[in-house]
Amino acid sequence: MTTVSNTNTSSNTSSSSSSRTSSSTATSVSSDYQMFLKLLTTQMTNQDPTSPMDSADYAVQLATFSQVEQQVKTNTLLTSLATQMGVMGMSEYANWVGMEARSESPGYFDGTNPVTISPNPVKGADATTVVVSDAAGNEVSRYTIPVSSDSLEWNGTDAEGNALPAGSYTFELESYDDGKLLSTDPIETYNRVVEAQGTSDGAVLVLAGGATVSTGSISALREPD
Repeated sequence: MTTVSNTNTSSNTSSSSSSRTSSSTATSVSSDYQMFLKLLTTQMTNQDPTSPMDSADYAVQLATFSQVEQQVKTNTLLTSLATQMGVMGMSEYANWVGMEARSESPGYFDGTNPVTISPNPVKGADATTVVVSDAAGNEVSRYTIPVSSDSLEWNGTDAEGNALPAGSYTFELESYDDGKLLSTDPIETYNRVVEAQGTSDGAVLVLAGGATVSTGSISALREPD
């Protein structure tokens, strides 16, 4: 199996941030534009006929009006550009579909194939225990593993060795030192990527079992067996 690290997070985050910033700016400027237009119209309608607005002042206000209008158009174009960049960013992840991605999302057990987990013991631990819980948060299995960051296979059985039903399961690692619990941490799992989607916050991946994760939360990719 070949593991490939995710290297596209920064571009995706940048596109998402640009989109939100441009959208917020466009809304603000558009609001100012509408208010300026309303004030200018009201001023012209209610001016004293015997003492009309000075032509120089009028010209300055028209120039300001034109600048605001151009700013609104510019920000609209920037928002459109940011949206297009977001879609382009999503297309970069299209080739991830069908691969197995590693993240802190629940592992999906299909009832037959084992789930690959990647524990990460804390420094100083001399014993580690995997705790498996079902989708409802009920503990279904607990077993000791070597103190190592090597990937392992969970075969979908409970504490008594009975087969568990298909579904999503969460994994945690308890790290001990001389019998004292040092920490309890999430264990990353490998899940097959079934879809890449574009959202207002950037590209996300839909995993087998229905979990949705951001592309930035993927720590590794591999070809399926």
